[in-house]
Amino acid sequence: MMCALASSVCFGAASVLQAMAARAAEPGTGGGVDIALMWRALRQWRYLAGLGADGLGFVLQIVALRTLPIYVVGAALAASLAVTAVIASWLLHVRLSRAEWGAVALVCVGLAMLALASGREGHREPSEALDWVLLGISFGVLLLGVVAGRLPVRSRALVLGLGAGIGFGVVEVAVRLIEGIDFTDPVWYALLVGGGSAFLLLTSAFQRGSVTTATAGAVLGETIGPAIVGVTWLGDRTREGLGWLAIVGFAVAVAGSLTLARFGEAPAPAPRPEPAAEPTTPS
Repeated sequence: MMCALASSVCFGAASVLQAMAARAAEPGTGGGVDIALMWRALRQWRYLAGLGADGLGFVLQIVALRTLPIYVVGAALAASLAVTAVIASWLLHVRLSRAEWGAVALVCVGLAMLALASGREGHREPSEALDWVLLGISFGVLLLGVVAGRLPVRSRALVLGLGAGIGFGVVEVAVRLIEGIDFTDPVWYALLVGGGSAFLLLTSAFQRGSVTTATAGAVLGETIGPAIVGVTWLGDRTREGLGWLAIVGFAVAVAGSLTLARFGEAPAPAPRPEPAAEPTTPS
């Protein structure tokens, strides 16, 4: 559980550090896409620190997925939004409403309930069909992205975010199934295609719609589906008699994360007022 929580902290901190670096980078010219922004951001220590935090978070996520039920890890990863919100309120001076502070508390309560109720990860031997199902879903995520691009603007961000969440969910399940380096195993390709597709769809969702809507879709996609697979296919269980507590804790943690969905991409700091122009004296 500590690895899952530490992973959540790493991802949440990385979001804020990278946002600070991107916004401090020297702005380009024109109103189009600035392809040099990544290079300018990489020259800042905050962005590099954020990438390092992402890498550490991914390693901790792998350890957590190999030792905990998927539903616990999924809820903990969604809780990174609470970490982002708290750090953003401190470093970016973003004001959280009472409802958002309440959501942070809900996430903590939900995770505590999951920690009390969760058992060890399941050891049921999955069928080989699950590997191919994951690979099919990973390519389906790409197809969903193509379809979402033709949807109305209001629903596009939600579908793209949901697709991204499903792709990240494929990664979560694939990590549990991998037993060694074997590139003839379709689960490896499911992990690569699912992760890459998820990143592309989420980036597109942030560019073409509401960050809040896209993040909400991603949270739903990466928590509910993998949790069901873990319980039904991989044998994830709770402690004896505490199944109800795990269900309630999972629902509370995810609900709190959804309330904080606007922090899926760390918010910009409040703009500083421009100094008033000095009055000119007639010559």
